[in-house]
Amino acid sequence: MTLVGQAAPEWSAQACVNGEDQTISSSDYAGKWYVMYWYPLDFTFVCPTEICSFQELAGDFADDGASVIGVSTDSFFSHKAWFADREIFPQEITHPVIGDTNHAVSRAFGVLKEDMGVAFRGTVIVDNEGIVRSLSVNDLSAGRSPREVLRTLQALQSGGLCGADWSKGDDFVG
Repeated sequence: MTLVGQAAPEWSAQACVNGEDQTISSSDYAGKWYVMYWYPLDFTFVCPTEICSFQELAGDFADDGASVIGVSTDSFFSHKAWFADREIFPQEITHPVIGDTNHAVSRAFGVLKEDMGVAFRGTVIVDNEGIVRSLSVNDLSAGRSPREVLRTLQALQSGGLCGADWSKGDDFVG
């Protein structure tokens, strides 16, 4: 079953936001585009490469009217401790990162690896109407390209037919 074209599940969860413990929910993003990306675990090797890349592009996502939200099955406390390590995270992590310890958000979007209790590397783009427009899931070992997620968001927002490797400002096909 795919969620693409369907209403995004409603969710609410504890998150690390600028090092602070906050509850965020889908209702906070009502009427707005948002991107959620899942990663398996804190204190691992591939995950910080993705988190740092999403953080570096957070301003570009915001320029296109979209918020970025990270999610893992680790806790707020784990996120806060890990993100404070400036050797791993030279840039402060300012976008929200959900601590999905009860797995409700991961399960709702179909990205939970049930046998391990961690999330696959899932990415979802939700439009301003609350509809899932894109959903991709990688196995644990393969990191994704946040730049491609941004390009996909821009293509979905463009209103045209966007061919392979289309970039914002390019002509549409057809």
